[in-house]
Parts: sequence; structure tokens; C-alpha cells
Amino acid sequence: MRSPRSPRSVLRCCVASPCAPFAIWVILIVALFGSSLRCASAADKGEIEALYRQGILPSGAPLVGQRAAGMQIRGTDAACVSCHRRSGLGTAEGLIVIPPITSRYLFRPATSANDDMDFRYMPGYVDLKRQPYTEATLAAAIRSGVGRDGKPLNALMPRFDIDDATMAKLIGYLGGLSSTLSPGVTDDTLHFATIVTPDADQAGRDGMLAVLRQFFSDHNDFLRGGAKPMVSNRKLPYRVTRRWQLHIWELQGQPETWGQQLHEKLAAEPVFAVVSGIGGKTWAPVHRFCESEALPCLFPNVEVPVVAEQDFYNVYFSRGVLLEADLIASRLLPPAGAPPAAGHGDARPRVVQVFQEGDIGEDGARQLSADLSVSRHAVRIDRPLHRNATPADIGRAVSGLKPDDVVVLWLRPSALASLPPSPPGAIVYVSGLMGGLEHATLPTAWRDTAILTYPVDLPVLRRVAMNFPLAWFQVRHVPVTNERVQANTYLGCQILSEGITGILDLFHRDYLVEQLENMLSQRRVNGYFPRLTLAPGQRFASKGGYLVKLSGDAPGVLSAHGGWIVP
Repeated sequence: MRSPRSPRSVLRCCVASPCAPFAIWVILIVALFGSSLRCASAADKGEIEALYRQGILPSGAPLVGQRAAGMQIRGTDAACVSCHRRSGLGTAEGLIVIPPITSRYLFRPATSANDDMDFRYMPGYVDLKRQPYTEATLAAAIRSGVGRDGKPLNALMPRFDIDDATMAKLIGYLGGLSSTLSPGVTDDTLHFATIVTPDADQAGRDGMLAVLRQFFSDHNDFLRGGAKPMVSNRKLPYRVTRRWQLHIWELQGQPETWGQQLHEKLAAEPVFAVVSGIGGKTWAPVHRFCESEALPCLFPNVEVPVVAEQDFYNVYFSRGVLLEADLIASRLLPPAGAPPAAGHGDARPRVVQVFQEGDIGEDGARQLSADLSVSRHAVRIDRPLHRNATPADIGRAVSGLKPDDVVVLWLRPSALASLPPSPPGAIVYVSGLMGGLEHATLPTAWRDTAILTYPVDLPVLRRVAMNFPLAWFQVRHVPVTNERVQANTYLGCQILSEGITGILDLFHRDYLVEQLENMLSQRRVNGYFPRLTLAPGQRFASKGGYLVKLSGDAPGVLSAHGGWIVP
């Protein structure tokens, strides 16, 4: 593998660029503004990063911003990241344009179009004749809202009363934002990884890897023969098309060793992002690793993801069995504001959860118990099964139920098929993800009464959307070993491709995640999902599901038990 290109900059925190004219003006900037652009200490960087991302001043006080008519914002609402984003490259939505605030744009000297053919334009940066900011004019813009040309900035830009020392550190921090290409990017190749845990389903693993390999091959075949970079002016963005290289990181051993394995793999094979991946019951070590390394991990196939909406780099399609638990709770919990249930012990309905030890049903049951703990309307009872539970064990677990009891089955198809022929008189909920969705192997009598959680689109509604991956599998001779895993992997690759196209030559990990947040809601064809959306503070793209009833005598046929639910 080729080693990543070294940035052509005179200081580590200065902007890197492949063009000589740009390098010249970087040298001038360093000479003029070196006091602000040089790298700060780790402590200083941490303080200013807290200011930029969380709106906390070095003193610990909240950052306060003033807007027109005396409006005041503070803390996280006043943080720079709220508008200019983590990358500093800004954003645009409708008629609202937030300009980039990295040194590549703030301190770029005025130029003509002929001198600017390799420069990537951003929303809010289109005037070739503007003079660059200086330390003084940038400080004035932040404090008083007056731009480099002496005109007021947009009213959306707050005015901040920041002392000189903090201001100097902040300007230095802006100088380092998105200043060099992220690891895993070379002159002609983008490197990606996918991660497989030891407890992943083998059929799902094989199907996922088949899709990834074929998708990467298709991308690179399209580039065969070479691709010349496009030049740039105001209307034609600069772009370099690169090959994609896939690295398969298969983990071994116990979860507590995965972090070290991943660090070693990343050191040996630097990658730009992790795409797809597959896990079993445990994914938390992978999540923590990607977050700590600022490495995007995009849409892994996991049913027990880490719920940490404040994190940035881990993005999932769904909360899996945790979402299923919330769907069930939405039916079992009383309406908001209802008084607690009267009575004690057996006077209250019971919620009996049946799951196999060591499987993801444990996590679903734990989430439902947490959801129900806010109310005293039910008594929660767990009936765990050993992994090698016999039909007799399963029968005992669903016995002794009363008509007003609720039984929740967090079981795999083999266990569902081993249920007694006749269901209990209780209300029955079944995990659709664990049981096989519409192909759940419930005995016929159970199908008439059980309610299935269904955190994807209904088959009749997703039929057209699924034509795209299924046709691609057929044309590319990709064997279908796990349709949902493979369809989600194909969808993740499509989203990644669109995101890479959108960032053009700005190969910064933060900017890739921001691009996905901006564009995902515009997609209309999403495989198993009816709609996908992301935003800052949202890391699960599909947020709801159905409760459905299976047809008693027609395998694979179901009907919605109500509408789409977002718990």
C-alpha cells in the first residue's frame, strides 16, 4: 500500500494543498500571522475545542453571543460548531448559507479566476476579489460582526465578547481545522475498512463481503483507463476521482481485546472511513475505537448498536432490538399524565419476557424493562433460557400465563419453531428482527394472535425500492445469503458513494459525516427503510417501525397493526 501523501505546509497546523501558488501564500500567512497559526499545546487545544464545539470558555463559563434586538444565546447554542460545523467548512440549507471559516478560506488572498483553477469553492465563498482576513479584522468580525470589507456580517452571526488571549487561541484553532487531508487518502486511492466481529452471523458476513467486493470492483472498473481531474471556477468545482481500496478487518478473541487489534490494524492500514461491517451481540468496543480515532463508521449491520447520540463518527441505520423494545413499550405504557396503576403484586398485569442467555434478546429485554420502569402499571418478569434450551424448556417458559399477561418473545427462528402448538391466552409480542420478520417460524396457531415488531418498511411498500439491490445482485451474480444484511450493505455503499461525490476533493473525515447529515433526507429509495434522516445529535437514520400481524395460513403475508410508530 502506498503511504499517505505528506502535506506541503511549513507548519503542521497550516493548510496543505497540492499546488505551488497556494503553498507560496501559506508561507506569507505564516510569516505574518505565525503567532496565531502555530500549534497550541494540548491543554490549549482542549480548551479552545471546548469553546468551538460546546460553547465553554477557558474559564469554564458559558460562551455568550449577542444578536440583533438584544437576543442572547449561550453555551451549546452559541458554539461555533452549531453553524460552521465540526469541520469548519460551513453548510447551506435553502437560502441560508454558512461560510467556511478554515484558514484556507479566511486568509486566502484575492486572486483572479485564471489563478484559481485548482481551488475548491464552497457556499459563501465566491468573491475572487475580496481581501484576506488578518488577525485584527478576523477578531473584529467575531467581536463586532463587521466583515473584512467593513460591512456588517449576516444577522445570523452572533457577536462575542472574547478576551485577547482566548481570541488568539481561537484564531490558531481555526487555522488547524480541515487543514490537511485525513489518513487513508493518497493521490489516487481512498482506503476504506469493514469490520467483522467473531460472533457475527456467518451467512451475513459472507453476503456483506460479497456486496462490498463487487461494489468496490464496479467503482474501480468505472475508473479503468484513468480519470483526469476537473479544473475549477465559480461554477465547476475541482474534483479528483480516486480508486477505492477495501481492507477487511476480522477481529478475533474476546471483546476486551478488540480495541488493541483495531489500533494495530489502523496503524498498519490507515483508512479514511469504515463502511458497513457486521457484528453479533457486542459492538461497543468497535464504536468506542472509531469515536476515539475520529474515524467514521458508517451503517454497520448490528442489532444492538451503542446509543450515544452525542457521539459524532458512528452512524447507524436503526437501533435494532432496542427500537423494537420501544415499539412494544409504546403500546404497553399508559398515556402521558395517566395516574399510576392501583393495586399491588398480582393485581397488576405482568410482562413476561422470554430470551436466550448470551443473545441479543437479553439487550432487548433490558431495554423494555427500562422503558416500563417509569410506570407501576405492570410487573416485569424475566424467564431466561439456556442457549441449548429444549422444546420442553421453551414450553415451560411460556406456561402459567394469565389472560391479562403480556409475553414478549426475544427468540430466534429455531426457538420459535419449538413453541408449543397452542399459544397461551396472554397477549404475545415477538421480536421481528430476531424471528425473521415476515418469515418468522411461529406455529400456525400463534400466528393468529402474536403481534410482531417490524422496524422496517412493509413488504408491499418496499417492493419497488428493493428492485434496485435485488436486480444488482442478479446482474452482478452476487449470491443472496442474507437479503436484509446485503440490501443494507448495498444501501450503505450507495450513500457513501454519494457522500464522496459531494465532498469533491475535500477529503476530511468530519466533512464526510456532515455531508451525509445534509444529503441523506433527500434520498427516496432506501431499500428496507421508508425514509432516512440524520442531523447533528442524531445517529440513527431510521427512527420508527410498525407492529404487524402475520397471516395464519399464508407464509410471508402480514398486515400492519396501526401506522408507522416513532417511539
